[in-house]
Amino acid sequence: MDLIAKLTKLLAKTDIILTEKQKQQLVDYVGLLNKWNKAYNLTSVRDPELMLVRHIMDSIVVNDHLKGYKFIDVGTGPGLPGVPLAIVRPDSHFVLLDSLGKRIRFLKQVQHELGLNNIEPVQARVEEYPVKDGFDGVISRAFASLNDMLSWCHHLPAEEGRFYALKGVVRDEELAGLPDGFEIESIIELKVPELNEQRHLVKLLKK
Repeated sequence: MDLIAKLTKLLAKTDIILTEKQKQQLVDYVGLLNKWNKAYNLTSVRDPELMLVRHIMDSIVVNDHLKGYKFIDVGTGPGLPGVPLAIVRPDSHFVLLDSLGKRIRFLKQVQHELGLNNIEPVQARVEEYPVKDGFDGVISRAFASLNDMLSWCHHLPAEEGRFYALKGVVRDEELAGLPDGFEIESIIELKVPELNEQRHLVKLLKK
């Protein structure tokens, strides 16, 4: 099956409607990920069809739950979930933050080849990243714990901004161990087509 057909089949199992251009950009991103993966070891997923499930769909299922226009994807790695979200939200702006130079080089290539004017790859450690106005949303699917995410990213959201943590299983002890000054707004169970694993979005606010 070609990747466009596979992606169309996956999207049909959701409420997500995309243009042909958006589908092509997502597939082209998978192509770049697959090509650069051989030298840069960007992801442990080697099969492009599996990338559509585990990387593309896994990222864009959170789209309807995001509020605002200005986002930062912290510990973005090869651009997940920031690149797929930037493709499906062309009117939003995404800073893609990672401390590894090879990942940022890859993301600049993605930006160039896909013509993505709404992403901004930045090489920096999150705790050292200076913020002027703050972000509507601070997104991460890479942090080990909510505590780490909030501790290192506390300076990033704007006054009304939110933290969006993409998680697998959400454990009670992790929720109980939040730093002072933060609260859980909601925990949303996500359904990713053809993925038989738990996925959750944890939305958090500064008190």
